[in-house]
Amino acid sequence: MATHDYDDARAVATGPGYDEQLGYDPNFVPDSVKSFVVHLYRHIREKNVYEIHQMYETSFHTLSDRLFKDTPWPSVDAVAHYVDNDHVFCLLYKEMWFRHLYAGLTPTLRQRIDSWDNYCSLFQVVLHGVVNMQLPNQWLWDMVDEFVYQFQSFCQYRAKMKNKTEQEIALLRQFDQAWSVYGVLNFLQALVEKSNIIQILENEKEGLEQFTATDGYDYNGGSNVLKVLGYFGMVGLLRVHCLLGDYHTGLKCLQPIDISQQGVYTLVIGSHITTIYHYGFANLMLRRYVEAIREFNKILLYIYKTKQYHQKSPQYEQILKKNEQMYALLAICLSLCPQSRLVDETVNSQLREKYGEKMIRMQRYDDEAFAIYDELFSYACPKFITPSAPSFEEPLVNYNQDAYRLQLKLFLYEAKQQQLLLGVRTYLKVYSTISLAKLASYMEVDEPTLRTILITYKHKTHAVDSDGKVISNADVDFFIDDDIVHVVESKHAKRYGDYFLRQVVKLEGVINELDAIKLD
Repeated sequence: MATHDYDDARAVATGPGYDEQLGYDPNFVPDSVKSFVVHLYRHIREKNVYEIHQMYETSFHTLSDRLFKDTPWPSVDAVAHYVDNDHVFCLLYKEMWFRHLYAGLTPTLRQRIDSWDNYCSLFQVVLHGVVNMQLPNQWLWDMVDEFVYQFQSFCQYRAKMKNKTEQEIALLRQFDQAWSVYGVLNFLQALVEKSNIIQILENEKEGLEQFTATDGYDYNGGSNVLKVLGYFGMVGLLRVHCLLGDYHTGLKCLQPIDISQQGVYTLVIGSHITTIYHYGFANLMLRRYVEAIREFNKILLYIYKTKQYHQKSPQYEQILKKNEQMYALLAICLSLCPQSRLVDETVNSQLREKYGEKMIRMQRYDDEAFAIYDELFSYACPKFITPSAPSFEEPLVNYNQDAYRLQLKLFLYEAKQQQLLLGVRTYLKVYSTISLAKLASYMEVDEPTLRTILITYKHKTHAVDSDGKVISNADVDFFIDDDIVHVVESKHAKRYGDYFLRQVVKLEGVINELDAIKLD
């Protein structure tokens, strides 16, 4: 640590305005922080996106680690006069201030409410003011991501009523609109609508706009802030609806973004992972297993190939955590809907390493299998929330787990029904035709019961996609004609490309080794 950094750090801890209750002096601004805010302010005014990004991604985290590991950054009032008391810059500074507080410290209820007020002010300026700025996609994504995270955190905090003080309860009553679900959804929806992003993406398909081609930036001197916030707002809406257990609406909100293509959402690794994680989870809960498997496979392969480039990123730990959670979700999908042909060899070998044994046990219809489904779902699911305000009357109880328990119950109920069908699937894999009587005797049920099981199989292996069409998740299908079950196994095109590419690489290796041998 440089000498001035050491002096700054000591001054932060013991400055003249040191407040024992807070444990630091909120009005002391170290020289390095003065320099940081002055330069950041200048780069924002000059619309120098590259420099803003460098300061935001690197300098801010470096200073946080050196000077503010255990304390918040200096208060906005303390730095305002260094930046001409610029209103919008102060809102941006506070947004970063609260994000740092949430990341490393525990916010008080008052701070949670203040952060909500700051987001309200910031989004109001973006929606109704003239914001003549270009900000990096990473920062704009973090704004939306943090906004939804703090909403989730507030709902979890508010639902733990047991040990709340009278003062906290009085504050909750007084600020009952802070982090309300309607407020959060309205802001995200307003960003989507005011930015006109859905029309922009439609126009882009017809070659009338260049949004994705310019990475969302405006090279004609305009601002990218509203457009990109509106774009990421769609991902935010998907996430909020998943937290509420409304998967259908969540996927509908994301529909304008074509996730089969590269887009602005893939430019920021956190946005890419969050989008596919929630998209895949929503499809899993709606029984669209094939779609979930396909997207989980793509993102897991992408993370496998690129994670070494993100090792120094502040998001690296989050990337690894989501990676592990998505492997657990993929294990669930493949156990309920065996479609391993959709999974790349690399992802499959990683999956077998992590969950091979558990996936074998999940194929059985017993308590141990359900315990594993329970364990994997609990580990990998989002932190569901109850958005309504609690009862402030005695006795005070905690209900922060209620929403999670409900989603777990619904999932396990579905998993149980799916497990019952494994026996049918096993027999259908063996035969191309079999009489109902024979299949009923094998399964030790009477014919009417077997017909019910077969109809259930048909129902459970089909789902309704986002366009309202009925799609099949089955790798084995059948029809009944004259009391004979005719089995139709889905034929899939074999992928020879990967095999030949691997052999070409091996052959090149052999040739290089032979070239290296010097013959006497």
